[in-house]
Amino acid sequence: MSPQPRPHKQIHLAAHFPGVNNTTVWADPRSGSQIDFSSFVHLARTAERGLFDFFFLAEGLRLREHQGRIHDLDVLGRPESLTLLNALAAVTERLGLAGTVSATFNEPYELARRFASLDHLSGGRAAWNVVTTSDAFTGENFRRGGYLDRADRYTRAAEFLATARELWDSRPVDEPPRRVDHQGRHFTVRGEFGVARSPQGHPVVIQAGDSPEGREFAASAADVVFTRHGGLAAGRDFYADVKGRLPAYGRRPADLKIMPGVTFVLGDTLAEAQEQAAEIRRQQVSPQTALVALEQVWGVDLSSYDPDGPLPDIDPDPDGELARGRVRIADPQAVADRWRALSRAKGLSIRETVIETTGRQSFIGTPQSVAREMADFVRGDAADGFILVPHLTPGGLDSFVARVVPLLQERGAYRTEYTGTTLRSHLGLPDPARPVGKD
Repeated sequence: MSPQPRPHKQIHLAAHFPGVNNTTVWADPRSGSQIDFSSFVHLARTAERGLFDFFFLAEGLRLREHQGRIHDLDVLGRPESLTLLNALAAVTERLGLAGTVSATFNEPYELARRFASLDHLSGGRAAWNVVTTSDAFTGENFRRGGYLDRADRYTRAAEFLATARELWDSRPVDEPPRRVDHQGRHFTVRGEFGVARSPQGHPVVIQAGDSPEGREFAASAADVVFTRHGGLAAGRDFYADVKGRLPAYGRRPADLKIMPGVTFVLGDTLAEAQEQAAEIRRQQVSPQTALVALEQVWGVDLSSYDPDGPLPDIDPDPDGELARGRVRIADPQAVADRWRALSRAKGLSIRETVIETTGRQSFIGTPQSVAREMADFVRGDAADGFILVPHLTPGGLDSFVARVVPLLQERGAYRTEYTGTTLRSHLGLPDPARPVGKD
């Protein structure tokens, strides 16, 4: 008998609301409001129609600055994430609702209460993307100044999450509530939690760190990892590394989903899709945006340089900082050397170099080829699924749901209906009441 074909590994999909970044193409006439509730409703309902696991919101706590001016790609007035997700809970039925909230500028009791409330109001669809913030610039908006040394940000986040879970677990099903008495390095919490146990017990926890500390935090505590490792080789390395850390915490590979953020461009032919993708990248990286990206590496004013000319022949200033509210480049000299080598090898201008080096991994092609590549990517253990970051608000997912999702379903690589009601059930995650490593 010939061997049976290996069944398709099921793909998980999520939708990222586009916005404060250079992924969004604001100049496109189809680009809509970043603030109006109808934009969020459109994207969320499209994702739910496509049977996506969850809808994902990023959040910034301060408008970024560049050379003392508000960064052009920042948006004033975007609604606060949890407020918005509670509103979306009323106009969706199965779609998970994921909000980014900092573990640096909040307190465990208050945030545990807010996420438990969202989980109740949505019927078990809440998720928390746990992020850390180490810069004093953002902390200027908060009472205590907010500065946290980089060495402490993950220790605080780990204790924050552990304290939140103590609070959620203090309200067990069919048992009397337990008092919480947490005394740690960062937090002291005593008393009873004020919200009944929510449908999921714990909201799904998402994490996006890529440093060794971030990978360890993900292996110990996260349910989903949002990564930028979208290339096949890098994706496999990251996947194997993080999954390989799970046994030390009594966890199984299925207990953690790895989902890179990716873009996509669809065309009737490969050539058409590639042409569209090139035009989108040119729109995403304007001449001004290219110089800003260059200044973030070099740390000095480069406004006199021609974006269509060669890269600077001067070295970066290791202490230069023109941008505030962004993560600083760890080794600017190494980045500059890499960009110069690429520019020389391919004859690229400043703008062309930025376009080539700052774009996320994209799936570019016909609906058939994109469906095949996505299925192969997941089947090859480079990811468990993808968080799609469309370049248009709010209709950027429409074509993917209409043209790619049915093909994934035909391949047997994607669900044809929701089989559960909670986000944990969509993702195949364990019940938090079950001890780790146990069936």
